[in-house]
Amino acid sequence: MISVDPEIHFGKPCIAGTRITVANVLELIEAGTPLGDIMADYYPDLTEEQVKACVRYAIDVIQNEKIHFAQAEAA
Repeated sequence: MISVDPEIHFGKPCIAGTRITVANVLELIEAGTPLGDIMADYYPDLTEEQVKACVRYAIDVIQNEKIHFAQAEAA
């Protein structure tokens, strides 16, 4: 449902088959925009499944992120 193509938005994750970035959808959700309004007012061609895929993508990225802690230098 989410694609990454270097030819579209410089490789930023987008909803497949569109030029709508995951970040744009997540920003609307973060602003408190209801899913129905996102689909009706901002992106009328999107389905609820596509909007939820943006959230799922963000969750997957965070869950698979490797965190590297810097070693404290000895004094």
